[in-house]
Amino acid sequence: MNTIKPIYISTFAFLALVGCGAAKQVSSASTSNLVTISAPLNVKKKAALTENDLKRWSHLDIVTDTIPGMSVDRAYAELLKGKKGVPVIVGIVDSGVDIEHEDLKSVLWTNAKEIAGNGIDDDKNGYIDDIHGWNFLGDITKENLEYERIIKDKSLVDEKTYLEAKALNDKKVDDAAMIKARSTEMIESLTSSDAAVAKHLGKTIYTAEEVKAIDTQDQNLLKSKATMLQMLGYGLPVAELKVAVQKQKDAQDALLNGDNLKTDYRKVVGDNPNDINDTKYGNNNVMGPDKNEILHGTHVAGIVAQSRNNSLGGDGVANNVQILTVRAVPDGDEYDKDIALGIRYAVDNGAKVINGSFGKSFSPHRQWVYDALKYAEKKDVLFVHAAGNDAKDIDFAENFPNDSEDKVKEFSDNVITIGALNFEYGDKVVARFSNIGKLNVDVFAPGVKIYATTPNNEYQYLQGTSMAAPNTAGVAALIRSYYPKLSAKQVKQILMESGVAITTEVVVGGKAADKRSFSTLSKSGKIVNAYNALLMAEKMSK
Repeated sequence: MNTIKPIYISTFAFLALVGCGAAKQVSSASTSNLVTISAPLNVKKKAALTENDLKRWSHLDIVTDTIPGMSVDRAYAELLKGKKGVPVIVGIVDSGVDIEHEDLKSVLWTNAKEIAGNGIDDDKNGYIDDIHGWNFLGDITKENLEYERIIKDKSLVDEKTYLEAKALNDKKVDDAAMIKARSTEMIESLTSSDAAVAKHLGKTIYTAEEVKAIDTQDQNLLKSKATMLQMLGYGLPVAELKVAVQKQKDAQDALLNGDNLKTDYRKVVGDNPNDINDTKYGNNNVMGPDKNEILHGTHVAGIVAQSRNNSLGGDGVANNVQILTVRAVPDGDEYDKDIALGIRYAVDNGAKVINGSFGKSFSPHRQWVYDALKYAEKKDVLFVHAAGNDAKDIDFAENFPNDSEDKVKEFSDNVITIGALNFEYGDKVVARFSNIGKLNVDVFAPGVKIYATTPNNEYQYLQGTSMAAPNTAGVAALIRSYYPKLSAKQVKQILMESGVAITTEVVVGGKAADKRSFSTLSKSGKIVNAYNALLMAEKMSK
């Protein structure tokens, strides 16, 4: 996975934000009303996305809007109007969630069996004052990557895995000087270009539209303009982009001087991470010690459930959900123990859908997680997992957690793995960073330039399979809300089978020369569609 964790696309990944792709043909099956897409015809979007459309493109309709959204707005307008669903708890296993956010406060899960602030484990579940969830990370925000932990303690794995971990570290050290130099160059270019544009505009905070509108013959300013347009295309404010690049540079310094293998972050937590029975650790502060470190989890939660139609930020996919927060994913690799216990915690507290926007390529205690996923299956809970952002085929590359020990036979029916879509239909519809896998990626969903909640009552665009997963989790929650008798297995089946099929060739990994049929990139060959899913759910419920 990317070194910037949890899984959302690194700020350094170039986004394909312009250009028109292949056209499309849309047909409706008269018996089911399910939308299908086949060979391209001369039908394509004629105008660029407006800012308002971009903020909610994942909710738009591929037929009427010619955008590969999930037809969420159409589903509400045509299928859910006047209907009432049941509340659904969605577990967000992530970096933490800003439970004070203006657009999330009304959708928080509250443990009715616990009395807030009395220091007593009222519900006797082992977690004191767990009002809105549990924080398995305690007061840490940063962690080692798993391969680093393996190098420090080779007893965790067999010799073959240890050597693979060591080889990965050696390669990263070899590349560190070059990446550090590029990061330094990027910081310098960003700083100087930002200063030039700010001086010209007479303001330090500006939009991409204002930069585009700069009309000048000054070659230095033109160069700064081009730089800032590219930088703003990454989806982060300039100040945060500078911080992200600096973190990347600092990480290279740590590799070069060996500091990445020296620090023991976990000792602050106080447990033994290699003992699954040592469960008395963490605290009830699901925001953790630093709000700046929970951007990822807050964004994921917002995609699923930020309040709809309240004139604040964006809209969540699901309208009748409660967000249960499990803080278990640090800046670094998550521990298998935290994930396993976090999944069980969410299940035991009533979650019917769990979102997992995290992942790693080494998993010493993977069996603990496998057991937790099987436990969730037994309790009829759907686990939605991000496929990862390395532009790799995970039928061959390792990607944990997963639902198949041999990458062929699944051990449970409640895990669905999600690849990421770009917002333009055509040959660039697959996000350039998204992992693929005919056997191990199940379906694709919107994952580029997704607008949702971030800490301190703010909203941002982020991108990654981390965003595609909660888009899917939101649709799953819709199904479970309006058709509560359907099982997790049936919901997974609906999400895959009711999706919109794309049969054209698409660019894979952002490499123009690598074009493949979209149908070969996932098990279903489809993209998630809420409208179709609800139609199919209605049919299956009868």
